[in-house]
Amino acid sequence: MTGQLEVAVVRWPDQSPSVEDGLAGLLTDYHLRTEAEKGRAVADVHGLPERYRAEILAPRTAFADDAVLLALTGDTVVGCLVVAAPADGRSEIKRLWTDPAFRGRGIASGLLSAALAHAAESDVSGVRLSVWKWRSGAVALYERLGFVITESWDERDQLVCMQRPV
Repeated sequence: MTGQLEVAVVRWPDQSPSVEDGLAGLLTDYHLRTEAEKGRAVADVHGLPERYRAEILAPRTAFADDAVLLALTGDTVVGCLVVAAPADGRSEIKRLWTDPAFRGRGIASGLLSAALAHAAESDVSGVRLSVWKWRSGAVALYERLGFVITESWDERDQLVCMQRPV
């Protein structure tokens, strides 16, 4: 990444409210955009499914067992990614999102690299993720970082499942 951007692992008890608010803002953008792309546009957080509202309104609770990685420029959160707590010897990457104003600067790659390093430190054998088929840029990024398409563990239409060893 370039400039003053850095990737930091969030430890919830130690974080300021502005960091949590920044994460909530990115999650809001992520979920509203995803619902619109699925053809189910909603006006605001209140129109989202409950599980997504819970992430936005109480990220400390929603991700209590997970590692949350943030890309920061100063005190401003410009990217996020969640590494779910390991299960069955693997971690799962979720919620990769970069503020559109900061795209093209290597933020997503930096977050993914940090997530893979975190997974390796967690002594897991692999990492998996799912991504919507229409997010071709994200699929290409994952493939560049060694992820391969695998049999789906989630039968939602147009969801691509990927994995890679750590």
